[in-house]
Amino acid sequence: MESLRLAAGYARILLKWLALALLTGGICGLTGALFYNGIAWVTALREAHPALLFGLPAAGPLIVLLYRTLRAEGNNTDTVIEAARDGSALRFGLLPSIFAGTILTHLCGGSSGREGAALQIGGDIGSHLGALFHFDREDMKITTMVGMSAFFSAIFGTPLTATVFVTLFLTVGTFYEAALLPGIVASLAAIGVSGRFGVAPFRFSVEMPAPDMVLFLKIMVLAAAAGLMSVVFVEVLHRVGHLYERFFPNPYLRAVVGGCLVVALTLLIGEGFTYNGAGGPVIAAAVQEGQAPPASWLLKILFTALTLEAGFKGGEIVPTFFIGATFGCRLAPLLGLDPRVGAAIGLVAIFAGATNSVLPAIFLSVEAFGGGGLLYFSLACIVSYMVSGYNGLYSSQKILYSKVRATYIDATANHSRLYAGHIHSDQQPPVEDDRTDLTE
Repeated sequence: MESLRLAAGYARILLKWLALALLTGGICGLTGALFYNGIAWVTALREAHPALLFGLPAAGPLIVLLYRTLRAEGNNTDTVIEAARDGSALRFGLLPSIFAGTILTHLCGGSSGREGAALQIGGDIGSHLGALFHFDREDMKITTMVGMSAFFSAIFGTPLTATVFVTLFLTVGTFYEAALLPGIVASLAAIGVSGRFGVAPFRFSVEMPAPDMVLFLKIMVLAAAAGLMSVVFVEVLHRVGHLYERFFPNPYLRAVVGGCLVVALTLLIGEGFTYNGAGGPVIAAAVQEGQAPPASWLLKILFTALTLEAGFKGGEIVPTFFIGATFGCRLAPLLGLDPRVGAAIGLVAIFAGATNSVLPAIFLSVEAFGGGGLLYFSLACIVSYMVSGYNGLYSSQKILYSKVRATYIDATANHSRLYAGHIHSDQQPPVEDDRTDLTE
């Protein structure tokens, strides 16, 4: 009888999460399709009317005002990470703020992605659905993660990557298994809905070479360089942010100055909108044609830092794809590699290093490029993750274990100065009793 009661308890929990997942996936799919198509529309509008670029200094203060009006100031992806980790509620004002802010940023030519907005919008949807059904703090953690997974999948078409990424990157070293089933179901539901409204999945066709020991060594060199480049990207973001705050503490003025700098840099470079927006065509050219402008990854780093740290919205991961693809494309021929292969390897390797996420990056390689080069991609992700140290795009991300020793460190990305030769910790992982009486 005890076994039957336990089985009935698990069945009730399963049905609860399946219902929540389908509801979340449907809402995120619809909202994601609107968001994806909105960005595509304003991007096409900007390309048809290049003068919209000069509206960027005015768009910045509007975004700041919008966040202040909706009481969403200071809320970002780190806020959602903390909410997903501790089960706290999110402000509903975050959803319209990041949605409109990202649209305005892309309309006027800011260098930005869309996944940061995806994680924030999805997390906000999941959090408010949990509150609607009066879930407790522990279940609120899962609903927030499920929303993040679903919205990420809705606009990228990578359900496995999204689900595993959200369950792993919040606290590196902890795997939130309870969020896996509702996360993957919500992600699949979201893709099913968004796909009906024209959202194209993130897919490329790359022919990977047969396994070869020399090739493995070359891939390791490329991946190590990509890991270092992810550190450069993160450091530039943070340093530009500090400079903005130091010289332009007023957020309205900071947004105006940042917009002016992006406009000036765009005109100075003279390559059209190559480094504005998400840069999807450049990523595609690097991966599919093996073509990338010289130093394009460095320029994208600068454009993105000037945009996002000034207060414009969107995200850092798509710029990470741009940086990785172009960097790998240009470095590959120097190592005797096909530039298309180098672009694909660089894309997933810098993603792994910048987000401190090995398994999600490996799953991304399979969903984006197919499984033919799994060994190469896996090796590259591992090497980049190790080389990138304890830097990361998200300062709220926790890293529980050392990357170079079997040591529990409980560090926070970017906040602790931990280096390979200076990691000493007598801490032990906490032991928690998470038992739940399923018969209650």
